[in-house]
Amino acid sequence: MKLMIFGVTGGTGAQLLEQALVAGHDVTVLTRRRLGIEHAHLTVLRGDVLEPSSWRSAVAGQHAIMSCLGSTDRKNPTTVYSEGVSNILAAMRPGPVRRLICLSSAGVEITPEVPALQRLVTKYVIGPRYKHAYADMVRMEQKLAASDVDWTVVRAPMLTDGPLTGRYRTAANGHLTKPKAISRADLAHYLLTHVTDDDHRKAVVEISP
Repeated sequence: MKLMIFGVTGGTGAQLLEQALVAGHDVTVLTRRRLGIEHAHLTVLRGDVLEPSSWRSAVAGQHAIMSCLGSTDRKNPTTVYSEGVSNILAAMRPGPVRRLICLSSAGVEITPEVPALQRLVTKYVIGPRYKHAYADMVRMEQKLAASDVDWTVVRAPMLTDGPLTGRYRTAANGHLTKPKAISRADLAHYLLTHVTDDDHRKAVVEISP
């Protein structure tokens, strides 16, 4: 497949890129800084997701778009998720590219299935720290829900640098019981292996070991 990935300099994005190349996909990535990777099946575009003029034309030739966009600024409001996805959606329209998978966070919604202690930690510790990112992820999810593309939102729990196991649970438009931390490698594995999954289109997916 021909895949275009946004956000490959983050931990999950880097794992996704590596696994996609190992699987033999032709990958185009957008990055603001030097990536330091060369591969026969890799095309690197220098640019910013918030400035689509530098990458918009590359979208048309892809089979699917995958976003692992993120922000490291915890103190100030961000629009990288919502505006980034808005720019991606605009570049996909009109055109043959229909598939879009976006990474979000389980922290945007504290569900009853989450253990009590974990709910408290999310509400009073993690939530305030990541409130700007979570707020923009919600806006991103709303923009996707209002779009006409074949989107999937993957809400990831706490992430680790553990190994790839290929073992995890998912729930589409539902909630998992007792969600736990998952490795970035396993999260990337789900993103890549479900890019053609019809069952999870136009769905918000929770994932956990």
